[in-house]
Amino acid sequence: MTRTLLAFAVVALAAIPASAGKYNKVLKVGDAAPQWKDLEGTDGAKHSLADLKDREAVVVVFTCNSCPVAVGYEDRLLAFAEKHAGAKSGVEIVAINVNTIKEDALPEMKKHAEKKKFPFAYLYDPSQEIAKKFGATTTPEFFVLNGQRKVVYMGALDDKLDPAEATVNYLIPALKGAMGAKIDFESETLPRGCKIRFSRKRDE
Repeated sequence: MTRTLLAFAVVALAAIPASAGKYNKVLKVGDAAPQWKDLEGTDGAKHSLADLKDREAVVVVFTCNSCPVAVGYEDRLLAFAEKHAGAKSGVEIVAINVNTIKEDALPEMKKHAEKKKFPFAYLYDPSQEIAKKFGATTTPEFFVLNGQRKVVYMGALDDKLDPAEATVNYLIPALKGAMGAKIDFESETLPRGCKIRFSRKRDE
């Protein structure tokens, strides 16, 4: 009986994700970032994480067109991009959408990116695999990767949905830390927004 119970305990422990964070059930801070490859962007090109090997840091945001929270954060994201990202900064921002409803399909993404004049890549993954590998569940949800492409931060952009009430920006200190600054910063926060519309398989 004891051996049987021990065997069950070992199996149960093995089923618990070894690299889960407080809120993220797949990754923890310090893990290597999942790689994406040949995802189509609104610019018509194919994009891979490996293309950004010369960047000192990468900010990944899972977002979409259909979530009002994600859309509401776009101006804050654009302001962040203008101040902290771009070719001369060594920082790249990559937005990824995995929802498959018509409003979030690539043709609509292209219209939205043009309307908002996104200065960063907006990529589409209808397989939804990259979101699953990152453990992303929400739009918007942010990940900051350092030069070794390890996750140094994951969660929300700031502490309030209403920009007028926001007092703490989590991305800025995380980005500084990713680029070598010796500062303390929150490494994981609870993402807030809409649930990603993961497709359900027939056997689920």
